[in-house]
Amino acid sequence: MSGQSSSEMTAEATPHDSDPVEAPNNREGAEVVEFEQAKLKPLPFWKEAHEATEIKYFFSDAEEVTSFLPVDTVGAIPPFPHSFWHPLRAIAWVVRMVFGIISLVVLLAVIAAIPLVNFLALGYLLEVEGRMARTGRLRFAFPLLDLAPRIGSIVLGTWAFLTPVRLLASAAADARMIDPGSRADIAYHIGLNVSWVLVSIHICMAIARGGSVGCFLRPLKNLLWLIKRFRAGDYWDTASSHIREFIAAMRMKHHFWLGVRGFFGAAIWLLIPTALFAALEDVEQPVQVIITLLGGVILTLFFSYIPFLQARYAAENRFKAMFELGYVRRLYKRAPISWAIAIILTFVLTLPLYLFKISLLPQDAMWGVTLVFIATIYPTKVLIGWSYHRAVRKTQRSWFGLRWICRAVFYPLLAIYVILLFFTQTISEHGRAVLYEHHAFMLPIPF
Repeated sequence: MSGQSSSEMTAEATPHDSDPVEAPNNREGAEVVEFEQAKLKPLPFWKEAHEATEIKYFFSDAEEVTSFLPVDTVGAIPPFPHSFWHPLRAIAWVVRMVFGIISLVVLLAVIAAIPLVNFLALGYLLEVEGRMARTGRLRFAFPLLDLAPRIGSIVLGTWAFLTPVRLLASAAADARMIDPGSRADIAYHIGLNVSWVLVSIHICMAIARGGSVGCFLRPLKNLLWLIKRFRAGDYWDTASSHIREFIAAMRMKHHFWLGVRGFFGAAIWLLIPTALFAALEDVEQPVQVIITLLGGVILTLFFSYIPFLQARYAAENRFKAMFELGYVRRLYKRAPISWAIAIILTFVLTLPLYLFKISLLPQDAMWGVTLVFIATIYPTKVLIGWSYHRAVRKTQRSWFGLRWICRAVFYPLLAIYVILLFFTQTISEHGRAVLYEHHAFMLPIPF
């Protein structure tokens, strides 16, 4: 099984309405177990982050399936320590999780503000949605949470040590402007050059040792560690190995192509109805009015299914899954309430983001706006993935009356969203082009 790719393994083990999961090799006497009845084995969260960890489903004859979720436990949130017996560990857990989530959101916001690179941000959000769709567990909804605190501590430590140097540089510039060649001018510039060298060496050693907060606060220990590594003669091998592991853990290629395909899949669904919806130029032309109304009706219908089609695609990493509307419609019949809640909250949270498109900031300041976009869209991906998983787990349809009651609730709200979306072109800096952006399904950016 190790020779298969991740997407192939995921596609093979993804359940359908009546597809049971069988034990490998189809041994005689192996029990057939429905996907919904499979149990998760407790995960060894105490292992190091770089160790390969897999979710395993066990059968009565001790056969196991290890290819269903090959990477979903990477970045899983460790269990919360007992607050009474280990209060300090509990506090450290809370601090680390909060710092990690903040670092993760800021990192995605910065990535989302860079053209083309922002497909990484979309791919990561789809990865979150896919993990929730496959596992239904919140602790698996932060794939980079084990790396984000380290990235955040590197950025924070670098900023903290460069700030005094920047202040000293400003004072040295003032001294040279007021009295060039004076003792103060010479002293300031000597101190500036020395501080630049020392701070640069310290930052490099702190990052080389791991980049944690403790590494930035212990310069002497960093120096001793570096001397020890050079004496052992394994520094360059160790450093290059850690860098490769760090880059591999980010899975940038996977997230990028997941985002690219997810973007074009949503665009295929939305391009034609949006073009119809944006056709109105003269209200006195009845044909244009009819075309616009038709586009609005189609968008209202599509908006009720596209979030879950995208969740299916993300869960299986299979582009054709974006167009399996019949399967998604059958899933809705199993969990209409959770789907209705997910649809309503998704569009309620994304509609106010159009206000940030009234006047766009300069490109170098765009990350502050994308920060709001990421912080708003992230919970909707988690909720949609959870709703999809809930529908997959169920085997029976809900009462037909309940299904139509839910439709009677969210379809009028979607119609109101479409009407408000039509008027956003009057306040957006992009004009009519704003109708094509659909940041809830496409790039999470205001441009």
